[in-house]
Amino acid sequence: MLTRSEEDHIKAVYALLQEGESAFTKDIAECLRTKASSVTDMLKRLAEKGYLKHEPYYGAKLTAKGRSLALQLVRKHRLWETFLVERLGFGWDEVHDVAEQMEHVASDKLIDKLDAYLGRPHFDPHGDPIPDRNGKLRQRKTKRLDSCKPGETVRIAAVSETTDGLLRLLDSKGLRIGTTLAVQEVHAFDGSMDVKPKSGSAFSLSKDVSHHLQVENP
Repeated sequence: MLTRSEEDHIKAVYALLQEGESAFTKDIAECLRTKASSVTDMLKRLAEKGYLKHEPYYGAKLTAKGRSLALQLVRKHRLWETFLVERLGFGWDEVHDVAEQMEHVASDKLIDKLDAYLGRPHFDPHGDPIPDRNGKLRQRKTKRLDSCKPGETVRIAAVSETTDGLLRLLDSKGLRIGTTLAVQEVHAFDGSMDVKPKSGSAFSLSKDVSHHLQVENP
C-alpha cells in the first residue's frame, strides 16, 4: 500500500501529463506546494516501485502500473465529488478538498458500491469524465465557449478551471453543467461575448470566463 503522499505525486504526474509529454519536477512541486528536492526524492522512490520512469531534465512519465493507479484515484475523487453534490447538497465549489481526502480510501468494494448507488455516472459535477472500474474514460466532443460564433446554441459540458472564484461567479449567473446558451454577439475589442440562457435575460461573459467553459451541441 502506498502512502497518501506517494499517491498524490502519482496523481499530480498524471494531471500534468494531460497537458504535456512529461511532468517536470518544478511543475509537480508547484502542483503539490512542496519543495523540488522533496519531489525528486519521491520520484526516485516511485520509479523504484515501478509506478513511473524518471530521467533528470527529461521529466517523469507513468508506467502502465502508475497510470492504472492514477485513474483509480481520479475515479474515487470524482465519485466522491458527485456524491457530495448530488446526495449531501454541497456546492460544486466546496467539494474538491473533501474529495482529496476521501480519494485515499482503499476499499474497492466501497467505491464500487458508491458508483452503483450514484447510478454509475459518467461525469462529475464539473463535467469531468469519471473513469470506470477498468480505468476507461468516456469520450465526447467539446470545444471552448470562446471559440463559438454568434448564432450558435450550445450546452455547457464542463468547466476546465475549477477554482472557487470562477465556480461562484458561474453560480451567480445561474450557469451550471447542462445550461443551454445562445451566443448573441462576440466583441472584437476584448473578446467578451453576450450570451442568453434558454430561460432568462442575456448577459456578458469575459473572454477569460468563456475560455474555461467547455461546450457541446445541445
